Amino acid sequence: MPRYLLYQRDDCHLCDLALEVLAQARLPEPESVFIDDDAALEARYGVRVPVLRDVRSGEELDWPFAAEAVRQWLARREPA
Repeated sequence: MPRYLLYQRDDCHLCDLALEVLAQARLPEPESVFIDDDAALEARYGVRVPVLRDVRSGEELDWPFAAEAVRQWLARREPA
């Protein structure tokens, strides 16, 4: 099971940008979850994508985010 999920849409420019930022932040590659054909996910994330989710904690990081913000978000999830 992946640690991180990235909720996104097909042909989403912002989602492509988010993937670039996540790579800059050196996030282990998240599993992509496309919301387009899922009514429940569309209702929850439709206007929010891209959204990064920590599977373990359930915490989410909404777009827009920068690489440094992602690194800080990740640091709060790592054990001391």
